[in-house]
Amino acid sequence: METIMDTDWITPDWPAPDVVRAVTTTRHGGVSEGPWASMNPADHVGDAAVAVAANRERLKQRLALPAAPHWLQQVHGNRVVDAADAPVNTQADAIIARSTGSVCAVLTADCLPVLFCDSAGKVVAAAHAGWRGLAAGILEQTVDRMRSPGHELLTWLGPAISAAAYVVGEEVRSVFLEEDAEAASAFWPASNGGWHADLYTLARQRLAGCGVTAVYGGDFCSFGDRERFFSYRRDGVTGRMASLVWLEAG
Repeated sequence: METIMDTDWITPDWPAPDVVRAVTTTRHGGVSEGPWASMNPADHVGDAAVAVAANRERLKQRLALPAAPHWLQQVHGNRVVDAADAPVNTQADAIIARSTGSVCAVLTADCLPVLFCDSAGKVVAAAHAGWRGLAAGILEQTVDRMRSPGHELLTWLGPAISAAAYVVGEEVRSVFLEEDAEAASAFWPASNGGWHADLYTLARQRLAGCGVTAVYGGDFCSFGDRERFFSYRRDGVTGRMASLVWLEAG
């Protein structure tokens, strides 16, 4: 079971090495107002810049981060960058780090945040995986860039929209089935003629294809839990949760 911090932020329940730290924020613990209330660290969703800056500083101080998180400009693609040489706000949907001075981060509000580490505590990664990113291979690309065998990797699936609340069209289902017929188990008919899509199952299938079977988390619903989570599909104008992973000095 995931650990809840005093702010109700979530510490993943996974058997990661002691040098690996990871957290997902909720919508609590910040200073933003209105639809972004209150812990919104995203600077691209219409929130006041001064509030976003204050939230980011609170996050850094509360977690005693070794550096400011390395924020990405997420584009629902499959590009993975290394924190050691990627400019801040570079366009990418995943980031890896091998240094204790780098904090990997992704922002989500229904898409799936996936955190990674290796069993030796030498490399970590964070990926932003909506259906487009999953179909484009963002998880496979992240595993490849980590340069560790799949059986040596651990992953944690953070808060995302659940299948019960997520309905897509046939065109989305077809994208996955054309590549892997087993993806059919991640979809079932919706009452409106569309398909319920299970991002958690799709992610597990993709990870298994890379040999990654140590997968934890995956029991949240950002859409259904209005009190704790932002949800773009539910609210439209809203904030974002941050999922972070980093290495501490041993």
